[in-house]
Amino acid sequence: MVMVFYGSNGKSNPVSMENKVEHQTENQITYDIHLPSSLGTLYKVRLGLQSLENNISQLSLRHFKIQNISTLDTFSLSINKTLPLSPNGDRWIEFPIQWPLKEAFSVVTYHLTIFSRNILNERNLLHMTACIYGTHGDTGDRSLLQSLQNVQQGEKNESFLVIVDAVDLGELEKIVLLISSKTDCKLDIKKLHVQEAAKEHPIYVFEVNEEFSVNANKPKMQREIPASFVIRGGNQKNDIDNNLKKEGSQVKNLTEYTIKVYTGDKRGAGTDANVHIILFGNEDKSEVFQLSQSLEHQNPFERGKVDTFKIKTKKLGSLCSIEIGHDGKGFASGWFLEKVEITDAARNSIHCFNCNRSVDQSIITLYMLFSF
Repeated sequence: MVMVFYGSNGKSNPVSMENKVEHQTENQITYDIHLPSSLGTLYKVRLGLQSLENNISQLSLRHFKIQNISTLDTFSLSINKTLPLSPNGDRWIEFPIQWPLKEAFSVVTYHLTIFSRNILNERNLLHMTACIYGTHGDTGDRSLLQSLQNVQQGEKNESFLVIVDAVDLGELEKIVLLISSKTDCKLDIKKLHVQEAAKEHPIYVFEVNEEFSVNANKPKMQREIPASFVIRGGNQKNDIDNNLKKEGSQVKNLTEYTIKVYTGDKRGAGTDANVHIILFGNEDKSEVFQLSQSLEHQNPFERGKVDTFKIKTKKLGSLCSIEIGHDGKGFASGWFLEKVEITDAARNSIHCFNCNRSVDQSIITLYMLFSF
């Protein structure tokens, strides 16, 4: 069993309960957990099974109680659920924590509708999760292909519904998709819709329009998808038309950047980790981009190689710095980064960010050396 604790200042890493048993009786287990005070006031707990691939294991939960041993503030809740929630279904549940004199969030059922071209044909070969982020936190990675509902399949398009129960996320901001497969697959996703099950509006629209190619060299892919627009009700047709016009205007205002990443030519310089980048200008900063689709190499960031990536984002102004790093995953994740060159198509300028050192930590900040 694993727990993730959400506080007013952030969330904890997944906490395994395996070696934290303090006291155990027939129907009750007490765990001793030390959380950093920097989390702030706890408002939510996400609880799930450690093994996401073992379909046999089950966990019956009857009651949950948490006590702050310093203040003796106590919260308790009757759960009466068994994980997974259904055969091959969601292995996570989450619930709000209500402390004395503190108002708790409510649990919301979200409907996530996926519009695609070929997921239904490939679903037995794929593992696909989504993490929905809002102003009040995130859902964690939730499986998408295990319990599909309201499946609709046409000649070219298809859609299906996934139900996610989570503590109120507030205004939705982005979705992170994680797609993996043990065999070669192509996955064409058009867009995602998210709304509360109890409400017709708002509907958050996340445009994807991408074909994902998963193979032996890239068995796992991650994409961060910001909200494209929100349908807030009223005259729905006019609302959609207005938002589509707004989206079209936003697309016109996007700036394309060409990013060239130079990996050093020395022993052990390459990395198999997942690399990401954020661009900072004098007017704004970009979202996080995963650098996974190199224009030159199927396996990017190898010793002595140059990899080119193209991204589109909002106008940032004149580039002044970048943040680049990796998740440390994969064999030989250490990476010697020589430099990064970024071409701003709108300004017809090239910006150079030198590094010339190993990137063993999760992220580093590079400032512009020169531009031309």
